[in-house]
Amino acid sequence: MAAYLQWRRFVFFDKELVKEPLSNDGAAPGATPASGSAASKFLCLPPGITVCDSGRGSLVFGDMEGQIWFLPRSLQLTGFQAYKLRVTHLYQLKQHNILASVGEDEEGINPLVCPQVKIWNLEKRDGGNPLCTRIFPAIPGTEPTVVSCLTVHENLNFMAIGFTDGSVTLNKGDITRDRHSKTQILHKGNYPVTGLAFRQAGKTTHLFVVTTENVQSYIVSGKDYPRVELDTHGCGLRCSALSDPSQDLQFIVAGDECVYLYQPDERGPCFAFEGHKLIAHWFRGYLIIVSRDRKVSPKSEFTSRDSQSSDKQILNIYDLCNKFIAYSTVFEDVVDVLAEWGSLYVLTRDGRVHALQEKDTQTKLEMLFKKNLFEMAINLAKSQHLDSDGLAQIFMQYGDHLYSKGNHDGAVQQYIRTIGKLEPSYVIRKFLDAQRIHNLTAYLQTLHRQSLANADHTTLLLNCYTKLKDSSKLEEFIKKKSESEVHFDVETAIKVLRQAGYYSHALYLAENHAHHEWYLKIQLEDIKNYQEALRYIGKLPFEQAESNMKRYGKILMHHIPEQTTQLLKGLCTDYRPSLEGRSDREAPGCRANSEEFIPIFANNPRELKAFLEHMSEVQPDSPQGIYDTLLELRLQNWAHEKDPQVKEKLHAEAISLLKSGRFCDVFDKALVLCQMHDFQDGVLYLYEQGKLFQQIMHYHMQHEQYRQVISVCERHGEQDPSLWEQALSYFARKEEDCKEYVAAVLKHIENKNLMPPLLVVQTLAHNSTATLSVIRDYLVQKLQKQSQQIAQDELRVRRYREETTRIRQEIQELKASPKIFQKTKCSICNSALELPSVHFLCGHSFHQHCFESYSESDADCPTCLPENRKVMDMIRAQEQKRDLHDQFQHQLKCSNDSFSVIADYFGRGVFNKLTLLTDPPTARLTSSLEAGLQRDLLMHSRRGT
Repeated sequence: MAAYLQWRRFVFFDKELVKEPLSNDGAAPGATPASGSAASKFLCLPPGITVCDSGRGSLVFGDMEGQIWFLPRSLQLTGFQAYKLRVTHLYQLKQHNILASVGEDEEGINPLVCPQVKIWNLEKRDGGNPLCTRIFPAIPGTEPTVVSCLTVHENLNFMAIGFTDGSVTLNKGDITRDRHSKTQILHKGNYPVTGLAFRQAGKTTHLFVVTTENVQSYIVSGKDYPRVELDTHGCGLRCSALSDPSQDLQFIVAGDECVYLYQPDERGPCFAFEGHKLIAHWFRGYLIIVSRDRKVSPKSEFTSRDSQSSDKQILNIYDLCNKFIAYSTVFEDVVDVLAEWGSLYVLTRDGRVHALQEKDTQTKLEMLFKKNLFEMAINLAKSQHLDSDGLAQIFMQYGDHLYSKGNHDGAVQQYIRTIGKLEPSYVIRKFLDAQRIHNLTAYLQTLHRQSLANADHTTLLLNCYTKLKDSSKLEEFIKKKSESEVHFDVETAIKVLRQAGYYSHALYLAENHAHHEWYLKIQLEDIKNYQEALRYIGKLPFEQAESNMKRYGKILMHHIPEQTTQLLKGLCTDYRPSLEGRSDREAPGCRANSEEFIPIFANNPRELKAFLEHMSEVQPDSPQGIYDTLLELRLQNWAHEKDPQVKEKLHAEAISLLKSGRFCDVFDKALVLCQMHDFQDGVLYLYEQGKLFQQIMHYHMQHEQYRQVISVCERHGEQDPSLWEQALSYFARKEEDCKEYVAAVLKHIENKNLMPPLLVVQTLAHNSTATLSVIRDYLVQKLQKQSQQIAQDELRVRRYREETTRIRQEIQELKASPKIFQKTKCSICNSALELPSVHFLCGHSFHQHCFESYSESDADCPTCLPENRKVMDMIRAQEQKRDLHDQFQHQLKCSNDSFSVIADYFGRGVFNKLTLLTDPPTARLTSSLEAGLQRDLLMHSRRGT
């Protein structure tokens, strides 16, 4: 309960008398007239006004003569005769142009028995007057009574009439038609009904009924009309009203002691406003109360009102939400208070109309600002639905006021309410003093919670926490449960905390928000916790773990080499991030390029060797750099090792690596490594793999390893015969006794016929120790072989000459002597010859059908054809080789026995012009014709025999 005297009073309304317009120009009521003689007169209503209402753009009045008057915005008063006697009640609907009235038409001794209810359609006309759509008696029974109040529901389906005898009638259905409407008594009581109001909540319709002694509510949208007794306090006539949605459509009852608010099922708050209440009205969030100072019993409202009509009356406009009096003034004999066109109109008994126009919101706020009533200004702005920018301006002025008064805590609370509208630097500059650091912290915290802070604000807030050494607030700020709750730039926070030495807090932020680089920087550079840094890297996804190992691998290798090497092994083979100390074996593994991590092992050869050997064993397809580095490392260890057993083991490992086949594509690089470390076995192996037999020979010659020279010639002499010649030349230049090695070389040269004897003699002539006995056996054997070859060649020559002589004789006989065919059997089927038959000069005869079946051509003997074909192929081959001039020159140049090459080509007939069957086409055609002619003659002669 709020006391009346405790509420502040303001002048938020302007009061003026409504004046008649100068002309019909539609001037608004309450407009300021021009000065001088042109000024308009004050508007004066007709006398005898008894009732009034407003809505649909007009003020509606009823008088004692039965007329209803309409005052539109243009202030042109119009009216019509509605009743014969007088108008007692009016109700203008707000959503429909329908007017409901109660008046008296019958003249007589007892007019109380004949009040009539009329429903007027103001949009339709009947002879110039509004159309009356329905007339029915207000009193449902025969008992005489007086209508005390009237209300109509906006949906036109409910109308309630209250009477002084305590009864209430409900007209349900279409109130504009008799056919669709039904009237029944809803309420009976012992006290006069002073107020009625419909309240719609969803599909439920309530009717509030107030008498001089109680307040009740009915549910009229159903069938049984359940009733709820709300209170045992009543009010006088016109002292009740229904609020707007800002007050949740509560029913207001203005008693002499208090003003009560009611819901359909319970009583709400009440306000102690003193004075005898005459009128209660609701207007745009305001409660208007007209009252007298001296108390008068509500029961006398119906009897003694006229006797007190000359008393002064106070009109108060209450703002129930903000708890202040918006306006207060004194009137004489107020008839009623109306609201229309956004203003309040007060009708007094003298017929004057007073307009109360509400000041604009900015003017009201300025008035409050002058009195430093900022809280009230804020509440007023909210109730007036001022936008956020306007509210922020009020908060800022309120904050400035509190700041100037030294109330910094209160000021910062107001500045906090401006966040999002006021530039934060305006507030921050006010609280940069070290003594105001608590206020600055509060402001910055709110700024972050609303996600409006930038990196500078985050830096400033964290510095405030660190200066205050408030670890609890700091932890509360940074330790958010989810990413959506973080209202600051995480990276900036990490930098500030790291700089201030709050490493644990910085690590928490970095880990929880996946700032892996910052986490590792702090662990490695500030805390020096290398084990934790390595563990953290092992939890990261593959790409991030790989990049961080490349960045921090050298530091980790220097301090914890074994653990770092172990992680690198996993990273380069089958990496899976570890989750809380255990690896997720179901996830697909990834592997990094192991060659890229070799520089990390600088100054850690033992770990490097372990890493390289692991990669070569587990991942045979490792990059070539792994094997190159491993070879170099093994050669270095071998070269510096002093222990013979260990050195032998390292030797075997290096050779095994060379024989692994991983250096085929980088032969030169491996060879250089072996030569740099004087690893001779590796050098020789690589020479052999690269078929560098000459280098192998030269190596053994340089080291005077005679047996190895012979061994190299034996192993690779087939591929490079010149090795034996070089060996002979080498031993020939030696002054030592090398007869044994010279003999071995000569034996192989003799067997393979690699050098002419003369060249052998000339080569050995350079050795002063070599005697004739060294080459005696060689020369004897060589001469014997040549003698045997000469004998074989002479025998072959005689045989070829004899065969040539025989062939020439046969040719001559064929040309000069007749050929007698005496064959009696076919050379194919071995059956007796029968005509027709085919004979050839070679002596073979055939049945004609056998010949045609087996012969490939008509000019060739089927029996002699295979042998003749061989001869012809040999001749063609020799013919093709005749033009191979380059080949002949190359062989002649490279051969040790040029005479043999020339003789071979002479034997092939390269230097002779041969006449072949394939050469001139004419010769081939002539020989074909001669052969065909001879065959025809032979066949003809055979038939003749």
